[in-house]
Amino acid sequence: MADLIQKEWTSQLANDKDAIVLDVRTPEETAEGIIPNALVIDIYQGQGFIDELEKLDKSKSYYVYCRSGGRSGQACGVMNQLGFKNAYNLVGGFNEWSGEVTTL
Repeated sequence: MADLIQKEWTSQLANDKDAIVLDVRTPEETAEGIIPNALVIDIYQGQGFIDELEKLDKSKSYYVYCRSGGRSGQACGVMNQLGFKNAYNLVGGFNEWSGEVTTL
């Protein structure tokens, strides 16, 4: 897992052909908007969150965010424990995001 500031996160994401953006916020939070093409899996689903992670391709790179960076950091840690090699946490999360936003 790596904590990346927005500039590093977006730069690395743009140059990563195996990149998947993962939003781990709640449905109420994602209703406010998401980063385009993000996969949404609520970290508060507990075992359901882990079950959904297990369905993902562990060889891909995951760019993970939440509202402020705390839960996404936890999610990256869980992903590492499950065998994901490349999980990158967006420091500051969606609150600090200045890029494009879309709705679900």
